[in-house]
Amino acid sequence: MIFNLLQAGDTELLETGVEAVAQAKTMNLIDMALAGGWLMLVLLILSVMAIYIFGNKWWMIRKAGKIDKNFMNDIHDFIHDGKIKSAIDLCQKYDSPVARLVEKGIERIGRPLQDIQTAVENMGNVEVARLEKGLPMLATIAGGAPMIGFLGTVTGMIQAFFRMSTAGNNIDITLLSGGIYEAMVTTVGGLFVGIIAYFGYNFLTSQISNLVFKMESTTIEFIDMLHEPAGK
Repeated sequence: MIFNLLQAGDTELLETGVEAVAQAKTMNLIDMALAGGWLMLVLLILSVMAIYIFGNKWWMIRKAGKIDKNFMNDIHDFIHDGKIKSAIDLCQKYDSPVARLVEKGIERIGRPLQDIQTAVENMGNVEVARLEKGLPMLATIAGGAPMIGFLGTVTGMIQAFFRMSTAGNNIDITLLSGGIYEAMVTTVGGLFVGIIAYFGYNFLTSQISNLVFKMESTTIEFIDMLHEPAGK
């Protein structure tokens, strides 16, 4: 059958099909980004911001969670031996919210326990706010990037139909297909950035929750430590 088609003069049709397939295979991400227009630049900026916020917060949380497992035991021994300065120096060795909470409580030793607990809790609120700084922006990117992508799709479709309306009787399928292609690129870009930001936000939130739980447990342990008899 193919041989008969070639003999009938359909060689040009087959060559056109092969050329179309070859062109489709050479399409890459750069071509898609360029086809999306200026909104793709906005999405690129948002993606860089999302990656930066995620990397910065992940590194901060990772450092904040590093502390010696015998930290509280050492603090216990220093306090009950009356070595308050040594306990404070031990806290200052760690760049961790847990250590800063304990340090704040040690600095208040000698005051009523309620005052110590209040100071530790206030310090905990400051540390939590510090850990969560930047997360609202990441959440905004997660929700806003897909909307920007959809905006590009709508504007692209409007342009495609406008071209068709002004083409008159010379309507070509490429006018519509090209416009739709350009429009859908922004949707893909917006969803891609939004998915990255969404999963990054949820991951960081879970890590912060774990760290807050650790801070609360340490606070309770520290307050209980102060209730113990001095000779214990």
